[in-house]
Amino acid sequence: MTVSYRKIIFFIVLLLAQAMSACASQSPVTQPLATQTSRAPTAEPIVVTFPEVTLPGTEVRQLKSSTTGRDYDIYIRFPEEYAQDQAKKYPVLYVLDGQWDFKLLDSIYGGLHYDGFVPAMIIVGITYSGDHPDYNTLRAMDYTPFHEVFIQGSGDAPKFHTFLKEQLIPFIETNYRADPSQRMLMGSSFGGTFTLYAMFTEPDLFNGYVASSPAVTFGSRFAFQQEAEYASSHTDLPVRLYLTVGEVEDLRWPVQEFMRILSERNYPGLEMETRTLEDEGHSSNKPESYNRGLQFIFQDE
Repeated sequence: MTVSYRKIIFFIVLLLAQAMSACASQSPVTQPLATQTSRAPTAEPIVVTFPEVTLPGTEVRQLKSSTTGRDYDIYIRFPEEYAQDQAKKYPVLYVLDGQWDFKLLDSIYGGLHYDGFVPAMIIVGITYSGDHPDYNTLRAMDYTPFHEVFIQGSGDAPKFHTFLKEQLIPFIETNYRADPSQRMLMGSSFGGTFTLYAMFTEPDLFNGYVASSPAVTFGSRFAFQQEAEYASSHTDLPVRLYLTVGEVEDLRWPVQEFMRILSERNYPGLEMETRTLEDEGHSSNKPESYNRGLQFIFQDE
């Protein structure tokens, strides 16, 4: 009996092994060709576009300079009441580096005007035309009064000044209700350098100047040389100047030296305020410089 049970168990195991082998050797079941190749159609991605953010009450004009040969975008912001009183003329603030600072001034001016620190004004931002202008290269050409060999094209400040005087300002005052007796110029870094250059070149072209962190050391300290030349032939500088520098930037000491020299001239007509802005750097000081600068320029309005 013992042998019979063993045989039975042996045959059962053998049959199971054969059955498993047969299953493993079978080919996988394939679906018809049509089923294999057919897929649900792929949906095209849906591209959703939204409107861009724009500044209300603004427009863009373009001018080609006959002196620099460059094309400029001119950003213009109107005061809210501009369309209401067709006879009223407004002060004009000319802002260099409009590609960066026009929108900054839109905000600063809005707050100052709301609180009554400044009157309604037209803001004109100056920048460059084209799809992808190289702002750093172009501004280094236009805003520098001295040609440095390591900055290609630098030294075009005289040409850019002529563009402002003979083309841009007449364009604004012809096409818009701008008050010729109230022009302000504002700029930072190389823009501040040009602001000082314009002030000493022809002080009465603008009556108010705001210069933030001007590169007074540029061009073998050209700003110091121009100031000294002006002082040697003039007894007055009848403008308002707000001049700042950041406390933690490399230009702090030379700008402070420039502040001291200009203050010691004791020009009777110069109304100047200088400030070293605590814990601010070269670019970060702009919001406070522009805010306080506008308040200073219009302090009697």
